[in-house]
Amino acid sequence: MARLLAGLAALLTALCFASDVWAHATLVSAEPADGSVLAQPPKMVQLHFNESVTPAVIGLIDASGKAREVATRAVGQSVLMVLPDDLPQGTQIVSYRVVSQDGHPVAGSLVFSIGAVTGAATPSRDGLVSSLIWLARIGVYLGLFVGVGGAFFAAWIEQGPSGGKAILGALYVGLISAIASLGLQGIDLLNLPVSNLLTIAPWKAALSTSLGPSVLIAIAAMVIARLGWQGPSIRSAWIRSAIAMVGVGLSLAASGHAATASPQWLTRPLLFLHGLSVTFWVGALAPLAAMALQRDSALLWALRTFSSLAVWVVGVVVLAGVVLAVIQLESFRALIETKYGIILSIKLVLVAGLLALAALNRYRLTPAVMRNYENTRPLLQSILAECVLVVAIFAVVAGWRFTPPPRALAAAAKAPLAVHIHTDTAMFQVLISPGRVGVDNFVLQLMNGDASPLNAKEATLTLSLPERGIEPIERNATLGPDGYWHVTNVPLPLRGRWHMRIEALVTDFRKVTLEDDFELR
Repeated sequence: MARLLAGLAALLTALCFASDVWAHATLVSAEPADGSVLAQPPKMVQLHFNESVTPAVIGLIDASGKAREVATRAVGQSVLMVLPDDLPQGTQIVSYRVVSQDGHPVAGSLVFSIGAVTGAATPSRDGLVSSLIWLARIGVYLGLFVGVGGAFFAAWIEQGPSGGKAILGALYVGLISAIASLGLQGIDLLNLPVSNLLTIAPWKAALSTSLGPSVLIAIAAMVIARLGWQGPSIRSAWIRSAIAMVGVGLSLAASGHAATASPQWLTRPLLFLHGLSVTFWVGALAPLAAMALQRDSALLWALRTFSSLAVWVVGVVVLAGVVLAVIQLESFRALIETKYGIILSIKLVLVAGLLALAALNRYRLTPAVMRNYENTRPLLQSILAECVLVVAIFAVVAGWRFTPPPRALAAAAKAPLAVHIHTDTAMFQVLISPGRVGVDNFVLQLMNGDASPLNAKEATLTLSLPERGIEPIERNATLGPDGYWHVTNVPLPLRGRWHMRIEALVTDFRKVTLEDDFELR
């Protein structure tokens, strides 16, 4: 039973470290579809996401390699781009960069061709920027968990300066990394070269996202911890280090996909508690290692106090982390079927080793030091090994900055397919749920060209799949109490590019007809 409980604790605690993740909105569909070849130039490109986004940089490179201007606006969960009328034949590249609700930039490109495919290539993410963002994230972790956590441990438990060089070094690294992460966020958001860090644009862009307040709180927490280290009295050190600890929790709960996951009344407080607990745990390592190295007389008291508190701290870590991890994972299959799960699998190995060392310290090495105060070397070696594993975990966790969690991927898969059809005289918004092979439901929002409601007497939906020889399937729409037209239980048995025609009878003498294609998943 003891082994079973230990194994369960290892798994749960490993999952706890999965909660602090950074992810993004997901592109659900696009019109024209990526890779499609069109006979005629489209008037508009439509990008449909699983959540509302804010356009940052939208660019078009036509088949001749020329950068073109496009008019862009956001409508609900979609981004609409009006294309020039004189696009040349060949492959066009639409490059987009938007800001998701969690404050992180989401970038990608849509490639479509007019007439025939040419040899155009899709732009890729700057590897240097990604590497710097990853390193800056590790530095922020060091500042928050090692720096602030160490300052709190030194003030409240040790009441001494042990591990001071490591704590102060972590705070300085964290401060520099936090400032750099703001600029790099703007560089990534606006797709600028690193040299533009010396300009104001990336900094303004980063501060406009939810990451801005999160980083500013983190900077304040590290500054307060640094001031607390030089406090004029122990009481001052207590107060400042406690405020800094609260700042760590607030910083982690202010941004990131875990913080913006539903229900936020649960996820944000749990992320706050999880951050505090991890900070207390990790922050104790440097001071304990320094005291073990120096055979400080305060080591016995610090070990006894930390061990008694750690039981409760680990309990909070486990409970908060499990709930957050379950929200992010949604299923155990995601551990092996997603990039997020692969990263988590690597972390499981690292955390298992960390837990093994922690158990060794708690149940064997600490009692040995209590019996023989001169024999601190085994405990020191074990704590140093814990430090190495913690840094490795930081490095792995920082990789989640570029990897959406399974929850976000599942939400994108479940999101309805959205199609926007726009002419000068009319504008139709169509939601197709679930947008997959099988039985689908259609919701039609009919509007005039100025986006005012289009009052129709009747509406008809006609679907066909020319590439498979399927002739038009006609269905009459029903006006619902929500003011939208509904067509339910339409069987669509084949994947492919379906053609959709919507006819709205406005008067006995006027009918508005719009047509477009959509890709059935």
